[in-house]
Amino acid sequence: MRRGELAQRSGCNIETVRFYEKRGFLPPPPRTAGGHRDYAPDHLKRLTFIRRSRELGFTLDEVRGLLALVDGNAWTCAEVRAMTLEHLADVRRKIADLEQLARILDDMAAQCEGGPIPECPVVDALSFVSAEPDRGLQARDIGAQEAA
Repeated sequence: MRRGELAQRSGCNIETVRFYEKRGFLPPPPRTAGGHRDYAPDHLKRLTFIRRSRELGFTLDEVRGLLALVDGNAWTCAEVRAMTLEHLADVRRKIADLEQLARILDDMAAQCEGGPIPECPVVDALSFVSAEPDRGLQARDIGAQEAA
């Protein structure tokens, strides 16, 4: 198959296929007599593996490591499991951060009546300068700011 068909069937765009080829994630395909690249089903399988790994948030280095296992190098399943568990811990940290962010935004929105007056607790909370640098906005800042 040609590059365009490979891209379409894998769910990637042509530039993504080129990117992975240049970075060595995809082996160079053989050429037809006319000089066109001729991608095989193995290229499609590999590109799909890469795309899916990236969708799950694995870094390019992690994908390269996973591909080393697929290619039969010295990686063990235990190493891939460890990499996956480390990635899972990172995802869970991000989820916790997002849940905290959602609570803070919910608290901020609850302080706002949505009225026509120019004073807005959400804008005020976002503008609040804390005496403690780099501690980030906390839900309690809204109340502290309103008391000031």
